[in-house]
Amino acid sequence: MALRPPFPPFTEETARQKVQAAEDAWNTRDPDKVALAYTEDSVWRNRDQFITGRDEIIVGVHS
Repeated sequence: MALRPPFPPFTEETARQKVQAAEDAWNTRDPDKVALAYTEDSVWRNRDQFITGRDEIIVGVHS
C-alpha cells in the first residue's frame, strides 16, 4: 500500500489537510476509503466498543 502525504511531523496546515482527508473519506460512506484514512493500528472507541485496525474499521462503518 502506498503512503499518502501529508506525513508527520505535522504543521498546523498539514494537520488540517490530514483531518480534511479523513473527513472527506468518511463522507463517501465507502468503508474501504474510510479505513484508508487511518493507520493500520488505529483504535476507535465507540461507547463500550473498541475497534482496532482497518479491517475492524471497515466492519464498524457498515454497522
